[in-house]
Parts: sequence; C-alpha cells; structure tokens
Amino acid sequence: MAGRFTDRLLAWLDASLAALGHGFIRAWTKVERGYRRPLSRWALRLQFAFYPLLALGAIAWLGWDWSHARSLNAAEDAIFDQVVQWRPFEPRPSGRVVVVEIDECSIEYFRSRNEGGWPWSRQRHADLLDQLDRAGVRAVGYDVLFADRSPNDPLGDETLEAMAKGGAGRFLFNATRLHPDYDQGSPIRASQAPAAFALTRHPRNDPRVALLLPYGEAMATFSALANVTRNEDGVLRDIPLRETVGDWALPSLPLRLATTVAPRSPSHVAAAVRPNWRQEARLPRISAADLLAGGKAVCRDASSALPALQDRVALVGYTASGLNDAKPTPVDPVMPGVEVLAEATEALIAGSAIRAPPAWLKYAIAMWLVALTAFAFYRGEPATDIDSVFVAANLAMLGAAFIGLTWFGFFFDIFASVGFVSLIFGLCRLYAGVQRGRAVGNGDFLPEFVPGRDRWLAIARLRFVPDAHLDGRSEARRRREYNRRLRRFLYAGSDAVMLEGVVERKSWLHDAMSDLMVLIWHGESEAAARTAAMHDLARLERQLAEHDARLPDDGSVRVAFACAEIDDDVEDCDRGERRRLRELVGQAVASSTDWPLAQRAAFFSPMDVASGGS
Repeated sequence: MAGRFTDRLLAWLDASLAALGHGFIRAWTKVERGYRRPLSRWALRLQFAFYPLLALGAIAWLGWDWSHARSLNAAEDAIFDQVVQWRPFEPRPSGRVVVVEIDECSIEYFRSRNEGGWPWSRQRHADLLDQLDRAGVRAVGYDVLFADRSPNDPLGDETLEAMAKGGAGRFLFNATRLHPDYDQGSPIRASQAPAAFALTRHPRNDPRVALLLPYGEAMATFSALANVTRNEDGVLRDIPLRETVGDWALPSLPLRLATTVAPRSPSHVAAAVRPNWRQEARLPRISAADLLAGGKAVCRDASSALPALQDRVALVGYTASGLNDAKPTPVDPVMPGVEVLAEATEALIAGSAIRAPPAWLKYAIAMWLVALTAFAFYRGEPATDIDSVFVAANLAMLGAAFIGLTWFGFFFDIFASVGFVSLIFGLCRLYAGVQRGRAVGNGDFLPEFVPGRDRWLAIARLRFVPDAHLDGRSEARRRREYNRRLRRFLYAGSDAVMLEGVVERKSWLHDAMSDLMVLIWHGESEAAARTAAMHDLARLERQLAEHDARLPDDGSVRVAFACAEIDDDVEDCDRGERRRLRELVGQAVASSTDWPLAQRAAFFSPMDVASGGS
C-alpha cells in the first residue's frame, strides 16, 4: 500500500514539475521575444555599423575618463589590493630595515617597575637612541614628534639634542607639514626647510611653508616629514616621498633615510613609492623594552634572539593600541604608521618597490583591445574563434600580471582594462547573437513562419570549389575567407534563412562539409520565392567580387537549386509537410548538378514545373 502511494506521489511530482517547466519556458519565451525582436529590427538597420560605433563610443569614454575622473585607474587600485593578497607567496624582506616598536609590553614593563607609564621621559627616548647607536645601526628614523621641550625633563631634552647633533645626520626626527592654510603666517620659506631641494635648475618660486619641527636646533636640522597622504579611496598604497612647495621639495623621512644610507640626489628619486606590501613576511621587529633592558627577553620569547642591528636602518615609533597612527594598507586595515614608513624605507634601500607601467598604458591597452575586438566582429570572424582568442589573450595578460607581481615586483595593471574590454566584448557578442538569430530564422528574433501562407520554399546549396593549382594551406585560407564573407552577408540581413551550424562548426565532419551552405527562402508563390532567392544570390555575388579580386580568381562558388510547394494537401501522411521539406532539402544537398554563382540565370529561367519541385 505504501509503495503504491509513493509511486502516485512521485508520478504527481514528476507531472507537476513537467507542467511547471513547460509553463516557465512559454512565459520566458515571451519575455525573450519582448526584447529580442526590437533588437533584431535595430540590427537590421545598423547592420555592421554597430561595431565601429561602439568602438568609437568606448574610446571616447576612455579619453574622457583619462582627462577627468580616471575611474579606470581607481578600479585598478582596488584590484591591486586583491591581487597582492592572492599572490602565491610574498617576497622576504631584506633585513636591512628594522622596526623598533613602542608597544603595550614596553609601556607596561616600565609601569610595573614604578618608572612611569606613558608618556615616556625624554631621557628614556635618549636611552633608546643610545642603545641603537651602541648596537651599530647605520641610521635611525624616530617617528615620534618632539614639538616642545619637556617641563619635567630638561636634562633629557638636552641629552636628546646632543645626540642629534653628535649623530650628524644619522639620527632623523619627525617633522610635520601643517595645512597650507597656515603657510602665510609661517616664518619659514620652502628653501629654508630641513633638507629642502630644488626641483628646477633655477628656482624662483619660494613661498612660505608651515612646518611643525622638533624643539632642538640639531633635531630640527636633521628632521623630515613623517605625515603621509592616502589614496582617494582612503587606502595607503603609494607613499609620497616629498612635499612640493613652489619650486622646492621637502623630503619625507623614508627618502632622507635612504639618501643618508646610500648618498644620491633626492631629486632623482620618484615622487612616490609603492612598497611590496606583505601581510605574512613582515619586517623584523624589536620591542623597545628589550633594547632598553640591555637585550634581555622582556617582551619577546626567551628562545628567540634579537634581530641583527649592525649596519641596519631602524625606524622607531608607536605600535601600542591608542597611540599609533594606524593607516589602512592593502594588507592591513590598521597598520601602524611607523611600519608604513619602514616599508617605504625598505622599498628604497632594498630596491624592492613595486614597479608599474605609466598610468596611460592601461588606457592605451583598453583602446587598442576595444578597436581590435570591434574590428574582428566587424569582419564577421567566427564567434568561436573570437571567443578562444579573447579568452587566451586575457588569461595570458592576467597570468603575466600575477607572475610579474609575485616574482619580479612588477605590477602590470591591466585588470581594469581587461574588465572594460570584456564589457565591450560582451556587447559585441550580444549583437552578433542577434544577427545570427535573424540569419538562422530564430522565432525569438523574427516573426513566426506561417506555412499556410508562405507555401513555397526555394532552397540553394552553396559550395566553394577552389582551383586545382592551390596548395593545401592556400586552399584552407580561401575556404575560410569565403565562409567569413558568406557569414557577413547573411548576418547583415537578407531574406534567406541558413541552416544553423553549417558555417560555424568544429567537428570531425567539418572538413567534409565546411564548403556546404544551405539557404532557404519562402514566399506565397513560386515567383515570390524565386525572386527573393535571385535577389539575395545576386547581392552575394557582388559582395564576393567587390571586396577582393583574389577570391573569385582562386575558385568558384557553385549553386544547386530547388523550389517546391510545401504541404499542398494532395497527399496525407505520406507526403506531409515535414517529409516534403526533408525531401526538398535532400534534393538540394544531394544534387549532382550545380552551376557557378555567376551563371545563376540557368536555374532562374522560367520553368514549367509541377507543384512538387524543380
């Protein structure tokens, strides 16, 4: 009993799903025809002019975007954040730059010893700098702003100032560029700023600039800018290396450190640097408490040794929560500011900065690919061939971008360009689908065929016969060119319907049947069907002859023709519509007699034929 109930339930469920699927397909067909038929009418008017018009519009938008919003460039920045995280592995840091962090552990260590919490005394900062000097560091960038003297530690102030003077440029301190609104009231000219350098051979524009410098004369002399600006979306990818004021530039802390370690003119360094951001292989780090405790394991694991400091560049700054000026980067939304400066210094000293082609290159690539895509569709190339080439080219470029970033530190930023071109390619592919839908007589693109009205069908079998003197390669090229032009002729719009799959096909029958094309015309009378066929074949001959003299010279297009009335009600089941149509198609395809297309008058001459074929 249970089995019968289960069978009835399954049968009901199967029937319900079948009815639901049938109803959905019928409803969806109406939706498709609602927009496909209007598109088909537009395609008939525009024909192949759509592709150059689309290319011109896309190139015009790229030109406007380059001169205005540069949204393509902004999209590339967002894509870079993902690519830098998805790469297979990260490059290891050189070890030449070390981060000395004033972290929670260091602050708590001195608080637990009743030596005060935060802020630290100037003497403790001087002691930390002294420990780094004793460890043999080559240079130190101190990312702590000492804007005013300490009222509680004058001796520490003097000690820190003396160390800055004795370091003679090895110890660099934090300076801040204030908002330009304060420039007018500043006593400092751009040329008087610490380590300012001219951007022109004969600088003339020397405006005032508002800076917040360390309190000591030596500390101010050996200072550099530590505040950095972010990209437009708020993420810090490129770190500015200088601040331009008139004809002068003020160096950043990473730039001045790098030119101190490896003396060179700062004017020869780029205005910004993009570090090779790492989320796993971070720069070596040392807790300040470990150094101040004489190397004892205060904040680190006792089994681990201190990173090497001899001949290294150290960046000192806050990493404790609530103290550090966290900045969002592609690999960390809250990266401490001192680590950001250290990454920029590492990029300059170790030569590990990410290199990228000029920003205009992605626009040039996008324009070139858009033009090439539109030209391929305009020529009527097979869609399967265009798809394959497009996918292969995109995969090659994307693979080159990943490989370049992972192994060579070169970011070939073409992801946004590929995305834009893919959009244009999709529009071209959609339009080509509309053209093909018309050419094959798809009811979604054309009014339905009414056998009771258009009872006469004319069928032509076309094939290209190359001349015997052609070698195999030349023959294949001529066949392909013939198929391309025939496809373009049909896609542009004609009264004929082609049997789908004859031209665009890749199967084991391709070589045997690729030279066959079956076209069908319909009409209310034999004369109407023949006239439509004669008109289209005449246009096809002109198109083949006009565009290239070599194609007709290297072969001939031959036509076999048949015409018949379909479903004439003379016979019932044996001579019904489907069989009569199959017979007519078979008669044209299997015909052993055909004529050159140029001699089509031979089969278009008036013939006295019965209502069954000719």
